[in-house]
Amino acid sequence: MEFELERDSFAEAIAWTARGLPTRPVVPVTAGVVLEVVDGLLNVSGFDFEVLNRIEVPVTEKAAGRVLVSGRLLAEIARALPPKDVRVTVEANRLAVRCGSARFNLPLLHIEDYPAVPELPATSGKVRGDVFATAIGQVTVAASRDETLPMLTGVRMEVGPDGLSLAATDRYRLAERQIPWTPTGTVPSAPLIVPAKTLADVAKSLGSASEVLLSMGTADNEGFLGFSANGRQTLTRLLDGEFVKFASLWPTEVTTAVEVDVAELISALKRVSLVAQRFAPVRLVFADGVVQLSAEADDESSAEEELEVGLTGEPLTIGFNAGYLLDGLSAVTTPRARLSFTESSKPTVITPVTGLDAGSPDDARDGSYRYLVMSMRLRG
Repeated sequence: MEFELERDSFAEAIAWTARGLPTRPVVPVTAGVVLEVVDGLLNVSGFDFEVLNRIEVPVTEKAAGRVLVSGRLLAEIARALPPKDVRVTVEANRLAVRCGSARFNLPLLHIEDYPAVPELPATSGKVRGDVFATAIGQVTVAASRDETLPMLTGVRMEVGPDGLSLAATDRYRLAERQIPWTPTGTVPSAPLIVPAKTLADVAKSLGSASEVLLSMGTADNEGFLGFSANGRQTLTRLLDGEFVKFASLWPTEVTTAVEVDVAELISALKRVSLVAQRFAPVRLVFADGVVQLSAEADDESSAEEELEVGLTGEPLTIGFNAGYLLDGLSAVTTPRARLSFTESSKPTVITPVTGLDAGSPDDARDGSYRYLVMSMRLRG
């Protein structure tokens, strides 16, 4: 194998693939990246049995070939190379990397021990990259990080004829978003449960593309979901099992509705929560067109702040985990949000104030997002 390419393209391809490699691989060869040159293209891929990352870049091909080398070491080398063209060759049992006066030689790993890599399924449809990235960011914030409950670490994706419904919950909050999409092939009839961490990584790496292609599997590769854009592909194994039945958690009535400036409320919450004990609630009192925020600690530290809000309905006093409330507010991409309450012991729903109400047509795209957060019992 022998090829040449521009240094930045090489470094970016290796870094993107190596970023998804396991830090403590159960099977040592999965810490490597596969370099394959064929038909003037370099394919760089990494697979750990759960997630496949693959990127394709054009090169000046001298000789085709396929090798396996340490991913993280090659990424560090590529990042450190001088700004000159890179020449990569296989010499005996080593990969030789030449760039300007820099010379590196890496031992080849046993590619025959590398796991069989699943093929990307046929394309099922496409979605706008920016909409996809925003929606994933809004939903994954509510997914659990507790690996002992693997189903809650996933995002439920339900595929409709013209839209995708995304939902995640960790039992203390619930986020849901619908986005439009264009189906172009076979789609599954049952919802998919996608690892939230992988989805978040995909949104960061592919969200800048104008379109992201989704590949939802066939009988031959059921259990995988693929994403591709700009020469990059990610294939992830789906989670097995049945997701939490969450539809009934959404309140069916509202007794108090409050419209807030998102940035102002976020800033005030961050300030007040500085003195809150860990796992202790921040108190919010809504009355007479204002919200009074307060928190206190066992050492008698305390904080208070007051903001003007638009209040409709009954006055209300309620407590929240500040972090959970901040996550929901931070996921709203419109300047203003609406908090809908039933009573202090019931969940609260946060929704964006969209273009129709806010006077900005650009905000309408966020109108299908909603975030539910459980309240906390207040002392005293």
